[in-house]
Amino acid sequence: MDVEKAIDIRKSIRKYQDKQVSQEIIIKLLDAARKAPSAHNTQSHKYFIVKDEETMKKLKKANAFKQPFVYDAPLIIICCANPSLYPKPIEVDDKSENYAHEDLSIASSFLVLQATELGLGTVFVAWMHREKIKKILKLPKNYIIPFAILIGYPAEEPAQKPRKDLNEIIF
Repeated sequence: MDVEKAIDIRKSIRKYQDKQVSQEIIIKLLDAARKAPSAHNTQSHKYFIVKDEETMKKLKKANAFKQPFVYDAPLIIICCANPSLYPKPIEVDDKSENYAHEDLSIASSFLVLQATELGLGTVFVAWMHREKIKKILKLPKNYIIPFAILIGYPAEEPAQKPRKDLNEIIF
């Protein structure tokens, strides 16, 4: 599958088969993210892999994610970045946290497209209690968690959502 095809067929999947994602595939996903560009080649992004039942139960008990379907995913990747790794901003509107968000988003998009090519479904999730997640997973305080990605073998085939025409997204 080429990138154009992966972009065309990617959908947000919220229901997954009861089938684990292999360690080999997880490594491929992370390697795709690792190859993404980043500002100043900082590579501030890190991923926390949640696939064991005990950690899932802790997150669920703490109500870390507000959407119940999150806890049914066979794999949750907590997407993190460290803004303090960037050089001091040189422009008034620049913020290290902005760079961290942008770079993590780019890298995570690479990961999602790789997952699509491998026949996996994904969905980005941002409705969560970040500090609860940091505490449960013992993540460093200086890391931000803008979103998580659920990954698994799809158990649904939702219709493709409509997208704006190209002329609607160009000034």
